[in-house]
Amino acid sequence: MKVVLLQDVKGLGKKEQLVNVSDGYARNYLFPRKLAAEATPGKIKELEQKKKSEIRKKDKEKQAARELADKLNKSEISFKVKAGENGKLFGSITSKDVADAVKAQLKIEIDKKKVVLHDVIKALGTYPVEIKVYPEISAEINVKVVDE
Repeated sequence: MKVVLLQDVKGLGKKEQLVNVSDGYARNYLFPRKLAAEATPGKIKELEQKKKSEIRKKDKEKQAARELADKLNKSEISFKVKAGENGKLFGSITSKDVADAVKAQLKIEIDKKKVVLHDVIKALGTYPVEIKVYPEISAEINVKVVDE
């Protein structure tokens, strides 16, 4: 019997997946616990419609992420900080500082977890910083650190 899963079922499949199970398993276990519904032609068509709309939504999100990445790639942010001799900073610049500066200077909201700093910035200079905009899309901005 073909059924559409209404919830994730361990060892069987994920939510909204079409699976083939034995009649007894469906009637005695899946249906009473509301884990699955019978796969009628209407239900199958509804699933296909939902999948198509999700694909369209993801495509729109990817396009918006590409546009944001293009905007970020062309930009540079700067920090004016106190520095000691040899250009060493008093303190450091972290991913949170970079995210806040992007919000303040470029008017773009970015989560600090999406800013990839391989190491905190502790000296004057210009550093390339990667920002993960979407799972496969990232942008690189220049962070310029100058003395006050």
